[in-house]
Amino acid sequence: MKHILVLIAFPFCLYLSDRVNAQSLQSCRASLSNDTLVLENDLIARRFRWNNGQLITLNLTDKKRKQTWEWVSKDPDCAFPGHLTPSGNGELITKQIQRLPNQSDHLEVSVTTRLGTLDVRRVFRIYPGIATLSCTFYLRGKASPEWQQAADQAAVGLDFKNIESQADLNKRTATVPAMDKLALAGNHWRGRAVEFADMTDRNNTLVTEVPYNLYRQPGFLKGNLLWLTDGLSGFSVFVLKESPVSIIQLANPGFDFLVKNGSVQTVGAGILPTDISETDWVRGYGYTLGLSGTSELDGVRTLRSYQDANRPRRADRDDMIMMNTWGDRNRDSKIREQFIITELQKAAQLGITRFQIDDGWELGKSMNSATPGGSSEAIWKNPKYWTPDPDRFPNGLKPVIDAAKKLNIELGLWFSPSVDSSFKHWDKDAQTLIGLYKQYGIRTFKIDLVQIHDKTAEVNFRKFLDTVMAATNYEVIFNMDVTAGRRNGYHFMNEYGNLFLENRYTDWTNYYPYWTLRNLWNLSKYIPSQNLQIEFLNKWRNADKYPPGDRFAPANYSFDYLFAVTMMAQPLAWFEATGLPAEAFQTAKLIQTYRTNQTQIHAGHILPIGDEPSGKSWTGFQSVVSDTEGYLLLFREDTVNPQEEIRTWLPAGKRVSFQPMAGAGKALDGVVSKEGRFTVSLPTANSFGLYRYKVLK
Repeated sequence: MKHILVLIAFPFCLYLSDRVNAQSLQSCRASLSNDTLVLENDLIARRFRWNNGQLITLNLTDKKRKQTWEWVSKDPDCAFPGHLTPSGNGELITKQIQRLPNQSDHLEVSVTTRLGTLDVRRVFRIYPGIATLSCTFYLRGKASPEWQQAADQAAVGLDFKNIESQADLNKRTATVPAMDKLALAGNHWRGRAVEFADMTDRNNTLVTEVPYNLYRQPGFLKGNLLWLTDGLSGFSVFVLKESPVSIIQLANPGFDFLVKNGSVQTVGAGILPTDISETDWVRGYGYTLGLSGTSELDGVRTLRSYQDANRPRRADRDDMIMMNTWGDRNRDSKIREQFIITELQKAAQLGITRFQIDDGWELGKSMNSATPGGSSEAIWKNPKYWTPDPDRFPNGLKPVIDAAKKLNIELGLWFSPSVDSSFKHWDKDAQTLIGLYKQYGIRTFKIDLVQIHDKTAEVNFRKFLDTVMAATNYEVIFNMDVTAGRRNGYHFMNEYGNLFLENRYTDWTNYYPYWTLRNLWNLSKYIPSQNLQIEFLNKWRNADKYPPGDRFAPANYSFDYLFAVTMMAQPLAWFEATGLPAEAFQTAKLIQTYRTNQTQIHAGHILPIGDEPSGKSWTGFQSVVSDTEGYLLLFREDTVNPQEEIRTWLPAGKRVSFQPMAGAGKALDGVVSKEGRFTVSLPTANSFGLYRYKVLK
């Protein structure tokens, strides 16, 4: 292999391939000189020994804080069992990604090396003004017998012998693919692994954090996110593993990070030896390395800035207040032309901006249909499966589309890609959605019943999504259901839309407002809440099914409060509007206020404040729009305390003024404590306040 770098060639040094046209990209650079590769922007730099493309990190620099970490290991950063020694010269290609409708501008740096019979390609992404470096893996060739043997083992064998030498300490402990290695010097590093759960039909604890003190022996940590803090300097870095959640990953080694003093490995590339093609590149998982300085706020804002760049939102496409009637558990039994038109009329009175017809609009009958005998397998044996049901929609979808447009509501649909043989019919599925977009202008699709059991399914499912996006000029937004099955979750394939987070029903008494608030609150520290659909239900339905005296039952909250729980996310009205009592429509005033401000609120980094929701806490969210302005959504749950000093992300020692926008709050003005706490008040239990704040001089 060879280096491929063009544009400017200085003696002993080669620079970027394409001429820099955008001022914002001038800070993103890749240079190779004297066997040293540097990837950097104005905030972060990582220096590698080129090593024929089998990179070995030399150091990592936080430019803003003038902090450099020298690596204590000379091992390559990535490792695949039986594939350690590079052959050839390696290949380096850089490319500027600019002005694309689905991506933020960035520099793409491709590093390819041959390791015996295996080709490894790492595609790095460098964004201007963000202290992160991202990398995605691609493999091609043939896996070694050592890797194949290791993959066949049911569990990783651990070595419990005494550590009697530094050589013993530096040995790799587990024979699993490692995507990256941080060889950080020092004996005082502390870790915090953050593990996520989806499959929310089964799970109601979606974030688990585990602290860990690095030691000589390796620790096996699960999670998509690892925070590392140096106990001496206080500086921190984080690693985001870009994959499905831990238990869902393909080729799952049983853990995500192998950590000990001097070695932090991100393991599991999502590819089995049998997945690798000798001719085609197979995409695996990836990671993002970020800097967080000495401030937790700096760290979470760096993470959030990267996530927003990786999935740039557009208000006219992505902001919505959606209604979907499935939440009243009538399933598809009521779905037909007149019912939808009547629902649209009621939805408009409430202030809904997008209405989604769930399962039941199509001629075929799914496994969840109220009609017996439905199935989600072998869909394409019926070529008319995805045509509108002529009994329910005798005039096609045009009448309901026209009715929605007159009410200034956008219509969306439910869709389930054919799972047969790992989505082998992905192109037929894609053409169905492209046809619906071209014929009706439908651009919002809920994607459900997905099962990704192997790499072929993952590859084909991505082809389905990419084909639809490209053919519609990236106007389509997918609501990815993560309530069940092996799906992609919070950190993988998340560039296509938002996540439909939960199925909760009063019929089964598994809808509690504070549960929904708690799950959003916990996720919002690490995931943009603007990318989550969060539900509110008809609190008047099934009130008698909740236990007597249950103070947290939905009936004990105002309808405004239930809607307020969703405001920092994408609100989902999970009910039939025609089933609401007249008093419910008084919430239209709040929804209108929210609609006026939704885009500005969602423009900030939304983070949790106060205590974790418990039904009895002071809690909420802060949208940090800038260093001096933002929004605060405050909840006083069922507590007798009329005021509280809560934790915020406000600057310590500064005076801040709060102007109420909605809810029960009154104007506030005061000085933030040195711990970032601020005293707030609300007049009654189970009330809320939405404020705009400004940091004063």
